[in-house]
Amino acid sequence: MPRKKTTAKRNASSSQSDDIPEPESTNAASTIYEFNVKTIKGEDVSLEKYKGHVCIIVNVASKCGHTKSNYEQFVELHDKYADEKGLKILAFPCNQFGGQEPGDSEKICQFAETRNVKFDMFEKIKVNGKDAHPLWKFLKEKVPGPKGKDIKWNFTKFIIDDEGVPVERHLSSVKPLTLVDSLEKLW
Repeated sequence: MPRKKTTAKRNASSSQSDDIPEPESTNAASTIYEFNVKTIKGEDVSLEKYKGHVCIIVNVASKCGHTKSNYEQFVELHDKYADEKGLKILAFPCNQFGGQEPGDSEKICQFAETRNVKFDMFEKIKVNGKDAHPLWKFLKEKVPGPKGKDIKWNFTKFIIDDEGVPVERHLSSVKPLTLVDSLEKLW
């Protein structure tokens, strides 16, 4: 099935390699493919593996008021669109908001299994402050929120086009299934 392209500007001089170092600064990066992350199992992964896929990147928590609906709807999105459209969902646990993700990786995995999560889970990170993960610094720089760059709560969602460029940011209150219209413009 042919993919629709966005009109967002791309950095044509960007080159990719199999061994991608972290960018010196998030301002130097132009796509998510320039970042490495760790899976929930502690394995290093280059986000280049998501090349050609529309992605949703989200900070998650297991004890938030948004947890039940967001996990249910992300599972539904994954089940419906992962094979059909190649959608990738990248979930990053974060404990910065009300201490609502207190568990270690093992507990987070157990929680995700009880919710039938099959999308990609990554190690717990910080999304704000000087210790924020470089990927999240990049996302916030490229698509600031309505009240500034900082993430305000759990389940902030970034839509990434199939060329690795962040194109939309959605607040916690936006339910995952309402993102389908935005996603369809990118498929």
